[in-house]
Amino acid sequence: MRLGDCRSCGCFAAIFLAAATAQAGSAAGFNFQRDTLAFANTTVFEYHNGEVVSRWSRKSDRYTRRCFVMTRTAEQFYKFARFEPNAPRLDENELHKRIRAVTRKQPWHDPLPQEKRIVFPGYHNVREMSQAHTRLMQRNIGLGWVAYLRPGNGRMFYLHDRGYQEKTHRLLEDALARGEFFIAYLSDFPILHINHSVLVYKHDQPRSAEGIDHYIVYDPNHPEAPRHLEWLPAKREINYQKDREFAGGFTRVFQVYGKWMQ
Repeated sequence: MRLGDCRSCGCFAAIFLAAATAQAGSAAGFNFQRDTLAFANTTVFEYHNGEVVSRWSRKSDRYTRRCFVMTRTAEQFYKFARFEPNAPRLDENELHKRIRAVTRKQPWHDPLPQEKRIVFPGYHNVREMSQAHTRLMQRNIGLGWVAYLRPGNGRMFYLHDRGYQEKTHRLLEDALARGEFFIAYLSDFPILHINHSVLVYKHDQPRSAEGIDHYIVYDPNHPEAPRHLEWLPAKREINYQKDREFAGGFTRVFQVYGKWMQ
């Protein structure tokens, strides 16, 4: 092989490595069955078709009001953790330390290169680990009540105009175009049929002829499968998929964890 051929091969290898590294940190590579948590966030009340039916019994093992914590955690593990399935597993004390090390990193920071990521040996991904150590994960990824103190919550009281939702839609499109996540706070205050957080990670399908954008999200209440959000330009509003907790349809969206104090 000639020297020039070696240089060409080296160049192509460098390009391939750079592309693979970029993909590893891009939201476009997010896989629901690999990169989400295996357990569910549960609600304080029991719902049917979006209406409160009763209050759940007070059981100490119920994991409630952690939707913000869980969406943030999914992004943090995707950006800052690495899994080595063939290595020996850690004891619970060391696993506790490493989980906290990941979740103390700011979610809006750039992804770490593979060699600088926090390593979790013995598991293929965060879903497998969170299934094997559900209670340990729940105890170490963060407290739910802290989300109520976020400064960005104040927006729901006064940003009700559709122009702001147009701006939010642009921010969402820009984030996905850059290969970033968009953690969405869903609220219809003052009605409060929905007060929730989901992680938007990619488009579901191309933009329709009417300009409707469809998105796939990780909803911590539903670890079984992705759910769907859509932008309706004619109404200048965002709709969310129906489930037992939410009747479906209109919700305002505010970006969270996209920057400091948000």
